[in-house]
Amino acid sequence: MTGRPEIRISETTGWRRPAILLGLMVAANAIAFSTWSALLNNFAIEAADFTGREIGILQSLREVPGFLAFTAVFFLLVIREQNFAFLALLFMGAGTAVTGYFPSALGLYVTTVIMSIGFHYFETLNQSLTLQWLPKGEAPRTMGKILAVGSFATIAAYGLIFITWKWLELDFKHVYLAGGGVCVAMAVFAWFAFPRFKEDVPQRKHLVLRQRYWLYYALTFMSGARRQIFIVFAGFMMVEKFGFSVAAITAMFLANAVFNMIIAPKIGSLIVRWGERRALICEYIGLIGVFVTYAFVTSPWLAAGLYLIDHAFFAMAIAMKTYFQKIADPADIAPTAGVAFSINHVAAVAIPVAFGLIWLKSPAAVFLIGAGMAGVSLVLSMLIPHDPREGNETVLVRPPATPAPAE
Repeated sequence: MTGRPEIRISETTGWRRPAILLGLMVAANAIAFSTWSALLNNFAIEAADFTGREIGILQSLREVPGFLAFTAVFFLLVIREQNFAFLALLFMGAGTAVTGYFPSALGLYVTTVIMSIGFHYFETLNQSLTLQWLPKGEAPRTMGKILAVGSFATIAAYGLIFITWKWLELDFKHVYLAGGGVCVAMAVFAWFAFPRFKEDVPQRKHLVLRQRYWLYYALTFMSGARRQIFIVFAGFMMVEKFGFSVAAITAMFLANAVFNMIIAPKIGSLIVRWGERRALICEYIGLIGVFVTYAFVTSPWLAAGLYLIDHAFFAMAIAMKTYFQKIADPADIAPTAGVAFSINHVAAVAIPVAFGLIWLKSPAAVFLIGAGMAGVSLVLSMLIPHDPREGNETVLVRPPATPAPAE
């Protein structure tokens, strides 16, 4: 299977193109992760008797593979990047499929780590392949469309969960098995159906840390810290504070996916017109308002609305990836993707446990700290130049002079 012939991206035709493969893999990942996340809070509370402390521990364990994502570059010494992405999806699907069979704290911790290994390696490889395979001028727009495909897959997963849970009365075990099994099946199909795409620029097979990428690293770190507060505690609040059932949580996630399917392509086009600087400034201003409102929300309807708005702003994170695409040495994309994911998860490993303890004292404080983190990201985003490129990475450096036209 690894000896299949390679094909240049420029030679691809029909449906067997890189963008289609990226969309298919994102859809498979979305189905498994949507199944896992839609049921998680109810499964943890109802089957495993979790409190804020246990959910914090679980989410910290889930982020450990993300912290270790830099090791992906070492695996590329023995397996090609595209095949590694397929393998990661198989882990993702398998971990999700068996989750329902272990309704205990230890069982949920172990299955979560298995799922997370696949999820985080896939996300690392997907970012790398996306930035390598998509042309710079169209990358934000195409990435928006791929996000929409992932949202459509999420809609399908949430819709089936809502229907089967409410009317067929299936239990956690069977729903997890179905979601993970579909991911595995799609990964196997992609492995055999698509050619192996030849790299235009061979990727470095060692860790890369460059001083001129410092702003990208800083934005990535703050994004990981801030995002953990949303991922871990926004959904948990819906169940603990407002008593949302599995059906209600799934319906909210379903509405969120529909909203994102519509808006993600528009955000991609907006980034093309606005540029990365303006898009990220808009995202962080919006997130500050969202987190402050989360801290004091008393209406379940307003909380659900904030959840939708929050996800819409996160779609603008496309701009952070395309900012790096514009400033990077093309050979640095794969190794930097792993390093960036590890940086993203430095805070993510500690925050769920630490903030789980803060949650026991004051849930509002958790979200107010998140607003502060969004404020730091806002300041960093203002350092992005209007025309980012190699040699013009931040507003703090003088860009190289443009050669004068020949007489």
